[in-house]
Amino acid sequence: MNAESRLTTPFHSHATATEVIDGVDLTGRRAVVTGGASGIGTETVRALALAGAEVIVATRRPETAEPLVRELAAAPGAGSVRAEALDLSDIDSALAFAQAWRGPLDILVANAGIMALPTRQVSAEGWELQLATNFLGHFALAGALHPALRESGSARVVVVSSGAHLNSPFDFDDPHFERRPYDAWAAYGQSKTADVLLAVGARRWADDGITANAVAPGIILTNLQRHLDDDAMRSFGVMDDAGNLTPLPHYKDPAQGAATSVLLAASPLVKGVTGRYFEDNQEASVLSDGADRSGRVAAHALDPQAADRLWDYAAEAVRR
Repeated sequence: MNAESRLTTPFHSHATATEVIDGVDLTGRRAVVTGGASGIGTETVRALALAGAEVIVATRRPETAEPLVRELAAAPGAGSVRAEALDLSDIDSALAFAQAWRGPLDILVANAGIMALPTRQVSAEGWELQLATNFLGHFALAGALHPALRESGSARVVVVSSGAHLNSPFDFDDPHFERRPYDAWAAYGQSKTADVLLAVGARRWADDGITANAVAPGIILTNLQRHLDDDAMRSFGVMDDAGNLTPLPHYKDPAQGAATSVLLAASPLVKGVTGRYFEDNQEASVLSDGADRSGRVAAHALDPQAADRLWDYAAEAVRR
């Protein structure tokens, strides 16, 4: 990718989700947002619904989305919003969600995730839990929803990744840390590399009118940090001695963190764009040696051969 081919938009890094689709009418469009009951997921749901979309909040505990559902039910012009159960660490739950779906699906935002589990945990299938939740569950969900996405004729898939992918290529020899020592951040980063490769691999769906892109939302204080202890938060400089959270100047609030997801989900500026990685409302450039890492994507995450290999691995893993 050269600099001239990178897609740019007029939106700055701290634009909000509402700002990036101002004037876009999503009436009649249907969206699923995983993890939409909290953090940037909530702001993604809010922006899409206020633009007129029908939005399904897919979350492990649907009752936690009820305040958002009630809020948007009272918002003039908002599309309908409801919550449905989905546990991404359970492939059967992901497949059941998709099997219950009826009609076309225009937008799938793979937003839910977990981060930096302090000890190695595994799913029922024996998969490292961050990879199971962040990637394999979303892979199974997207694959099972493929007929609905194809029926849309112009569907968009948005996969929420992270700048943490820069440090962790996908380890095909030991993806679940069965032999190598478990490292919380390496496991998280690997799962986020896998998320970018999911978007790259989905280029095979282009003839079905489906585009897929990955996004790094930036740094936002949300429930995603729930597995980090106070010492870790202080080491990042975002907690004072009294335990109060103190975001750094470059941090975003949830509405700003959701912006790039919403841009990719709904803006006409990215119509037809697929298999790319965006950060701060712009397409990222590939990281080169010695370059500033901000707004960059690792070459290992855009490698089409790795994407195809991962697709084959994941398809076999989630097969029922």
